[in-house]
Amino acid sequence: MNSSYVATAPAYPELSSLLGTASSANLWASCLTAKIIPYLVQAWLRHYRMALSDGQVVEVNLDPFSYLFDIGPDRLIAAWGISRGRFPGDRPDSRIKGYPVSMRPVYHAGHAAPHRLGGGADINLAAQFGSLNTGAFRELENRAVKTPGSLYFTYWLYGTSLQAQTASRIQQGLLTRGAPADIKLFKN
Repeated sequence: MNSSYVATAPAYPELSSLLGTASSANLWASCLTAKIIPYLVQAWLRHYRMALSDGQVVEVNLDPFSYLFDIGPDRLIAAWGISRGRFPGDRPDSRIKGYPVSMRPVYHAGHAAPHRLGGGADINLAAQFGSLNTGAFRELENRAVKTPGSLYFTYWLYGTSLQAQTASRIQQGLLTRGAPADIKLFKN
């Protein structure tokens, strides 16, 4: 395990300039898909490869969210999607209850992409501190729901074990047209 991976989180030095290139709603949507999302995905992959250079990373698109997933250690790396506002569907409670979290109630089966934005179950579920899942994580989730067209993402960072399936930290972000990036890092 590379100690740089454990000690850092992805940085996005070009993000401010990319955000500044989209002044209208039409430019914003195309800038997100053509420039900003590919930039973020590359930053996540670069950072993740510091930890596990030979991982079997796949990108999975389950509209409205996409995911980076490492099928080797069977773990989520990132989730992202463009808000369409509040998702009207029911929570898949039976799928969530079936998610194996051996350290309940400390950890929840947290959503990488919130259900209120259309995030589902299965690949979208990851062990997350219960207090984080029902606390500080909700701020950006709620803002994403209230801001259709914004880009919501999470990036999951793992500790020193190459096989760990519970993230030690989670980076959460919200990118909204005309506003600076709001990116937070939480201990998990």
